[in-house]
Amino acid sequence: MRNRILEISEVPARLRIERRQLVIESEPRSERIPLEDVAVLVVAHPQVSYTQAVLAELAASGGTFVTCDRSRMPIGILLPLDGNSIQNERFRHQLELSKPRQKQAWKQIIKAKVHMQATLLEIRLQTDAGLRPLISQIRSGDPSNIEGRAARKYWTALFGSDFRRDRDAADHNRLLNYGYAILRAATARAIVAAGLHPSLGLHHHNKYNAYCLADDLMEPYRPIVDRAVAELVDDYDETPEMNQEVRACLLRSLLSSFLISQQQRSLFNALSRTASSLVSIIQGNSDQLELPEDFAHAPA
Repeated sequence: MRNRILEISEVPARLRIERRQLVIESEPRSERIPLEDVAVLVVAHPQVSYTQAVLAELAASGGTFVTCDRSRMPIGILLPLDGNSIQNERFRHQLELSKPRQKQAWKQIIKAKVHMQATLLEIRLQTDAGLRPLISQIRSGDPSNIEGRAARKYWTALFGSDFRRDRDAADHNRLLNYGYAILRAATARAIVAAGLHPSLGLHHHNKYNAYCLADDLMEPYRPIVDRAVAELVDDYDETPEMNQEVRACLLRSLLSSFLISQQQRSLFNALSRTASSLVSIIQGNSDQLELPEDFAHAPA
């Protein structure tokens, strides 16, 4: 199934592999989970030990391993190295993708992102805060930075005029950072499974960033995290602490469904569709990315 996100953050544990199952030994009980069900494994507690077999077997089954720092924020990702049987050919095509086609793909991504942002505002506030008129202004490569203009309207509407998107701030941004980090890992996993290299971006280009393409393709999916954070803020008088309950809520948000190509899909399936559609563009078989069109439903 490969649709579970597991986080180990609250108690010490020992991880091992037995009969193609991930065994999590902790107090007061142990748990066994088929490896094929694990999409992302997040290890946040400093007293978690695991064998080499855990990392090797998880990667072999297509899962992603995320490790966290002392504050339980994600800092590292382990992805499968051999994600597709013809990945060498796809790497070559990826490198050869022309700039005009990269810019056209980026235009589609930003249009989908602003559309999803507007949809979220309409769900929560019954207004798009002026975002929808901006969508028609997005051109190839977004040279006018409509993405940035939309972001200013979006964050103000979603969290108030005092909010600024700042990765180092200790407010709502901390919750967004956590959710985005797990979303990034899931996106990188879909990219590798499609036979593409996650560092070869369409728009993001940074020699110190190993996940430029993941940062590109995750853009229209970010509002699923934004929605979860906004709902958490609704439930508290101030920004909640990053405790187990809050992290669990953020992880559950990533089990939500999207409408993509007019079909309801899980996040993991939708990301796979997006990555596969990029392969079609790279191979010259299509000009269209498959991107989220609407929220479907949140998990119970």
